[in-house]
Amino acid sequence: MTLFPKNTLLLTFQNYSFIFTIVTKDNIIQNIKALKSHSHINYGIKTKTEDFTEKLFYTLFDSNAALDESIDELEIRFKEIAVLACKKPQNLCGSIWDRFLEKLPGVLEKLNQDAEYILENDPASNSIDEVYLAYPGFYAIAIYRLSHELYKLDLLLFSRLMSEYAHRITGTDIHAGANIESPFFIDHATGIVIGETTVIKKNVKIYQGVTLGALSVSKEMKNAKRHPTVEDNVCIYANATILGGETVIGKNSIVGGNSWITKSIPADSIVLNTTTTEVKIKEKK
Repeated sequence: MTLFPKNTLLLTFQNYSFIFTIVTKDNIIQNIKALKSHSHINYGIKTKTEDFTEKLFYTLFDSNAALDESIDELEIRFKEIAVLACKKPQNLCGSIWDRFLEKLPGVLEKLNQDAEYILENDPASNSIDEVYLAYPGFYAIAIYRLSHELYKLDLLLFSRLMSEYAHRITGTDIHAGANIESPFFIDHATGIVIGETTVIKKNVKIYQGVTLGALSVSKEMKNAKRHPTVEDNVCIYANATILGGETVIGKNSIVGGNSWITKSIPADSIVLNTTTTEVKIKEKK
């Protein structure tokens, strides 16, 4: 007598035998458990970080926010996330909140400078309230500056989740590791990419579709400068692409739309994409 494993079925047809495995819900669950066993992801950290980000933005900018209560609530939320994200000993993770809190006045000062710079330079802006409430570029800059402080505190997952939340909301991808001085202006904040080792100096304006990226990507370059440096008073127009860690855009320069740059540009330069557009008149029928 032949024994077959549990959950199998033997069928015989015209002297041929066929063995079928019966797939049950329990089989599927066990397979999923085995495949999940290599990771210990707690998805709650993602939603907790997104809630923390919104609460933090509200606390910093809403005049109706009760600061004492909001700061206390933020501390509780921060420590819940830090327990999941921090790779340091528990006593060090708990103390990171105090260091982050100390940075908030300085971050807010920079963001107020950013908002004023946007108001001064965008002819479509009507009030400072409009900048704070309705400009996705300002929101992207704000979350970048806050996540950058977490990045410097070595809370890398926390900072990444915060910056990716802003990416999802605004369509602007600013890595928390980038170094961006204030004031800074992003207009029409859609499709912008600013890489981890990018350096941006003061009074820089960037328009939609701009990429400040790396020339090549490999794990061996993790600790190298892979992304460009943009010096003071530079304006980069729509869909320009600037690549490479050794690439420097000199101060007071203008980079025209659709430009492709992989080498340094001297100060006081104007870079233009010279591709011509031909216009023809349609023949009348």
